[in-house]
Amino acid sequence: MITMYTDGASKGNPGPGGYGVVLKYNQHRKELTAGYRKTTNNRMELLAVIAGLEALKGTGHQVVIYSDSKYVVDAIEKRWLWGWQKKGFAKVKNPDLWRRFLNIFNQHQVKFIWVKGHAGNIENERCDQLAVQSAAGPNLLIDSGYEAGADTTEL
Repeated sequence: MITMYTDGASKGNPGPGGYGVVLKYNQHRKELTAGYRKTTNNRMELLAVIAGLEALKGTGHQVVIYSDSKYVVDAIEKRWLWGWQKKGFAKVKNPDLWRRFLNIFNQHQVKFIWVKGHAGNIENERCDQLAVQSAAGPNLLIDSGYEAGADTTEL
């Protein structure tokens, strides 16, 4: 089983943002992070999950994802996402990322667990550090889905 911790951050909403991911498998550990010049917190929360899943080699992995994002966790665990999909993501924020998420999500057996943010969970705190550092870093990437107008407000 692969354990994944994720977090997203933005300085302003919208504003510069970043995500952090910690992947753990047996004794292996990998950290992922990236920063974007203009985005939203929810986009970074979701992009963290996507980046973590896309980093996995192969398909069919059992993955447990710990996230402090109710936006992401509830969309899956309360099955809202499949209703949004049936309606073609009409009136849903971040449709570009939700479609990307579904492409990779369906390749694995994924379970989400919500964790309270800033509550002392070591790996969640590390993801937060990565996200905040990346948002403040040089050479920020362009969140083309956001800047191209796919999303102009936060959900």
